[in-house]
Amino acid sequence: MNATMRRVVIGTAAVSMALSMAACGKAGSDSGDSDNKTIGLLLPENKTTRYETFDRPFMEKKIKSLCDDCDVAYNNANQDTETQKKQFDALITKGVKVIILDAVDATATKSWVDAAAKKGVKVVAYDRLAEGDVSAYVSYDNEKIGQLQGEGVLNALGDKAKDSRVVMINGSPTDPNAALFKSGAHKVLDGKVKKVVYEQDIPDWSPDEANKKMAAAITSLGKTGFDAVYSANDGMAGGVTTALKSAGVTNVPVGGQDAELAGLQRILSGSQAFTIYKGIKPEAETTAEIAVKLLKGEDIASIAPEKMDSKSKKGIPTKLYDATIVTDKNIQDTIIKDKVYTADKICTADFKAACDKAGIK
Repeated sequence: MNATMRRVVIGTAAVSMALSMAACGKAGSDSGDSDNKTIGLLLPENKTTRYETFDRPFMEKKIKSLCDDCDVAYNNANQDTETQKKQFDALITKGVKVIILDAVDATATKSWVDAAAKKGVKVVAYDRLAEGDVSAYVSYDNEKIGQLQGEGVLNALGDKAKDSRVVMINGSPTDPNAALFKSGAHKVLDGKVKKVVYEQDIPDWSPDEANKKMAAAITSLGKTGFDAVYSANDGMAGGVTTALKSAGVTNVPVGGQDAELAGLQRILSGSQAFTIYKGIKPEAETTAEIAVKLLKGEDIASIAPEKMDSKSKKGIPTKLYDATIVTDKNIQDTIIKDKVYTADKICTADFKAACDKAGIK
């Protein structure tokens, strides 16, 4: 073989190898891969214990049970909107076709979700109704939950309700659910109590900030200037009860939400009056089922039969679940029965006597 022929053969081989490698790279790349079986899961924060303890594992397990060759790409934004946007964009770049999104700031998502939809990416809004062209929404009737919270306050006050003054510690102003909880609570409380004497929205649902605002309320109103506290969730209720204890304020019922372990234990010890139990498992598993169906191009009407409007889209396929007021009287028939927590988990040494009194076993 002469030098010229050798150059032609080598050059041809090099071109062939390059084309082969390019083809392999294309086949193995996640970017734009129509066969991508990864489902993105983006949760907003970890201050609320439910997300890492329940939501994530329930969804991951259900997705795997429905699609054994599917993967879940998970990230938690730690309450930072810009972080969540980067996580969202990274999933799009990776070629993910379905994203479950529990937004840090539901009003900030419109441009990302719309851009994703134009690329054929389906976004399932989880727990909070994200703005933009979402394909489905799974949550609770959040105004009704607020009404349940209001009822919980009234129940705790009993016959004294009509003469009572209430402090309201509301959720994050960037969470549309918080506005619905607040609206629902006001619908029940307004006209049924004497007055809401202090009210604050708490950024990021921060227990520390709730503690500070409750301390400020005590300073402003005096130790006897209020009769009950509405707290939008259990994490903030922990901050509220700490502030009350530090100020020596007793016999003031405090409400919450989410049936967190610490909240349940406060209910048993008497420092919190009630919580709202939302069945996270059905919410998470329905979301997982919707995500898998969307990935496979299947219809979701049977599992998202309702319709919901956001500010940016009308007629979003939706599934909403109900909730329950939980006090020491029905922990056994709700939390224990549904295996959210075992009696052993709740009834540690410090709470054993209270558990016995409440009939928890």
